[in-house]
Amino acid sequence: MLVNAKEMILKAKAGKYAIAQININNLEWTKAALETVQELNSPVILGVTSGAAKWMGGWNAVVGMVNGLMKDLKITVPVALHLDHGGAIEICKEAIDAGFTSVMYDGSHDSIEKNVEDTRTVVEYAAKANVSVEAEVGTVGGTEDGVTGGVNYASLDECVSIAETGIDFLAASLGSVHGNYVGEPKLGFKEMVQYSKKTDLPLVLHGGSGIPDDMIKKAISSGQSKINVNTEVQQAFSAGIRKYIEEEKDQSGTGYDPRKVIGTYAYNNMKEVIKRKIELFGSIDKA
Repeated sequence: MLVNAKEMILKAKAGKYAIAQININNLEWTKAALETVQELNSPVILGVTSGAAKWMGGWNAVVGMVNGLMKDLKITVPVALHLDHGGAIEICKEAIDAGFTSVMYDGSHDSIEKNVEDTRTVVEYAAKANVSVEAEVGTVGGTEDGVTGGVNYASLDECVSIAETGIDFLAASLGSVHGNYVGEPKLGFKEMVQYSKKTDLPLVLHGGSGIPDDMIKKAISSGQSKINVNTEVQQAFSAGIRKYIEEEKDQSGTGYDPRKVIGTYAYNNMKEVIKRKIELFGSIDKA
C-alpha cells in the first residue's frame, strides 16, 4: 500500500540519513526500484514528472502499475508515489485524485507571493487526501522534463514564507542542477544548515546525480533528508542497451525480445545505481 511521504522523511531528518527519490519512466524502472528497496529493506519515493506520466499513459495508469507491482512483488517497505515538479495547481490535483500519495508544487517560476498563495492551495487540497506536499523556492539549474533554467539560490526569507503554508518538506535551491554537472558542484552547505534550522523542515536536494559522495554526506548532515536521483539511472539504462546492441545480442536467436534487450544489462545496471545511492544515503534497514 502506498504511503504519504511525510513520516519516512521526518524519520530520515531525525536519523541523519536521506530517502532516495528514484524517478521512474516505465514498468522496468519501477520494478527495478521496488525490487532493490525490498532487498535492502529501505523506504523509497518513486518520482514521476508530468512528462513521464504522459509517456506511461497518464496518472491513473501510473498508479495502477505501481500498486499492481507492489502487490505482485510482495513489497512490504514504505513506498510513496510522488509528483515531481508539478508546475500547476491542476496538475497536482489530477495526480492526487488518481492516487498519488505525495506531490511537489513547483511555483519557483512565479513571484514568491504567488508561489506562497498557490502552494497553500495545494496544501489544503492535499490535506483532504492525506497527501504530503513539497514546494520549491529558488531555481534548480539544468534541464528536466523539457524545462531548462539557471541556478537561482533560494533566500532565507522566501523559505520561511513558503514554510508557513504547511508544506511537509522544502526544495530550497542551493546550487544543485538537473542533469550533468559542468565541473564540481558548488553547493550552499552553510545555507542548508541555516534554512533547515529556521524552517524546521526536512530539505530536498534536487539534481542528486553526479554529486561526489563526500558532498552528498555533507549535504545530509546539513539538513537534506530527501535526495532525487534520475540522470544516473537513465544513463545506466542507456549504457546497458548500448552494450547489448554493440554485442549484437539482438541479432542472435530471439535476442530481439525486448525482455532480453532490457533485462540483460540495462535492468541490472539500474538496480546497481539505485543500490549504491541507497547505501550512500544511509537508508538501508530503515523501513
